[in-house]
Amino acid sequence: MLRHRSGRSAGLLLVLTTALAPAVWGSTYLVTTELLPPGRPLLAAVVRALPAGLVLVALTRRLPRGIWWWRALVLGTLNIGAFFALLFVAAYRLPGGVAATIGSLQPLLAAGLSALVLGERLRARTVIAGLAGVAGVALLVLRAGARLDGLGVAAAAGGAALMATGVVLSKRWPSPAPLLATTGWQLVAGGLLLLPVALLAEGPPPAALTAGNLAGYAYLSVVGTALAYVLWFRGIRALSPTDVAFLGLLSPVVATALGWLVLGQELTPAQLLGAGVVLGALVAAQLRRQGRPAPLPAPVHD
Repeated sequence: MLRHRSGRSAGLLLVLTTALAPAVWGSTYLVTTELLPPGRPLLAAVVRALPAGLVLVALTRRLPRGIWWWRALVLGTLNIGAFFALLFVAAYRLPGGVAATIGSLQPLLAAGLSALVLGERLRARTVIAGLAGVAGVALLVLRAGARLDGLGVAAAAGGAALMATGVVLSKRWPSPAPLLATTGWQLVAGGLLLLPVALLAEGPPPAALTAGNLAGYAYLSVVGTALAYVLWFRGIRALSPTDVAFLGLLSPVVATALGWLVLGQELTPAQLLGAGVVLGALVAAQLRRQGRPAPLPAPVHD
C-alpha cells in the first residue's frame, strides 16, 4: 500500500512538472508583445531554440549516434522548426483566438496517432475530453466576427498535427542518450532549420536591441525553451503521449490569466466558463488511467 501511494504521488508530481512547460509557454504572448521588437517572430523562434540547444549539447558533450542523427532531425523539425514556422504563418493570418482554437485539436490528434502508432486504446472518455477542451478554448479566446483565412487555418491545423506527431514519435523512438542531450539535439536541429527561413523572411537581426529586448529573449530561451522543453520531453518519456498533449491546453488558460493580471484585460463570464471547461477536460483526461500510477522514467545509462 505504501509503495502504491508512493507511486501515485510520484506520478502526480511528474504530471505537475510536465504541466509547467505549457504553463510557461502561455507567457510567450505577454513577453513577445511587451518586451520583444515587433514584427520579428521568426527571429524570436531562432533565438529561443538555437542558443538553448547549443548550451545543452555543450553541457552534455553528447552528439547523436547512428540512426539518431536523422531521428533528431525529424523530431527537431516536428517539435521545433516546422512547428514554429507554421505558428508564425497562423499568427499573421488569423486572429489569435482562431489559431488557439484550432491548435487545441492537438490532444485529439495525439490520441488518434497513439492508437495507430503505439497501439493505445482510444477511449470514449478521451474523445469527449478532447472535444470539451476545444469547446473550452473557443469560449476562452474566440471572439465574435473572427475572420477566417484558408492559408492561416491550414497553417494552424498543420502546426497542431506536427506537434501531435512529434509527441507520439518522441514516445515511439525512446532515446538512449540523457534527457538534456536529446532535448539539445532537437533544439539545435529546429533552430538550424529556422535560421535561413528567418533571414530570408525578416532579414538580419536589428542593429540595436534594448535591455527589455535582451531580457525578453533571455527569458524565452532559458525558461521558455531550455527548461520548458526539458520538462516536456521528460514527461513524454514517462507518460502517455495523449496525457502529455492534453496538458498543452494550459497554454491559452495561462495566456488569458496573464492578460487579465498584467495587462488589465477584462474577463467575461464566457471566458471564465471556458477556463473551467478546459481545466475539467484536462483533469478528466489525466484520470482516465484511474487506479494505475503513472510510470516513472526509466534510468538512462550512457
